Amino acid sequence: MVKRTGTQTLTLRNLIRDLTKLGKSKKIKLWLRIANDLEKPTRIRRTVNLYKIDKFTREGETALIPGKVLSVGDLTKKLTIAAYQFSEKAEEKINKSGKAIKLQDLIKENPEGKKIRIIG
Repeated sequence: MVKRTGTQTLTLRNLIRDLTKLGKSKKIKLWLRIANDLEKPTRIRRTVNLYKIDKFTREGETALIPGKVLSVGDLTKKLTIAAYQFSEKAEEKINKSGKAIKLQDLIKENPEGKKIRIIG
């Protein structure tokens, strides 16, 4: 049996700690769920392409991806997309029509977790 070591990246560990702390202090289940998703191994973590984000969101929404955003497809709507990681091309495409932000910035902008759609 292999011993589970947990996340190795210091920034990811700090992000998970911040999400858990915020979720428990304000009793917001969204942040606890995202922290749980980010604790999973990299091979299990979600990867979402732009066309899926475009398909499952509405104009002006905030989409949250607890993993990585990839660049296949295009965005036809003005969205704010928050994720743990972005590919370079995906970030360029998002910033043309909307706004790509890191998960840490979303926590600061919207600590209550209102009007956020989880994709992936």
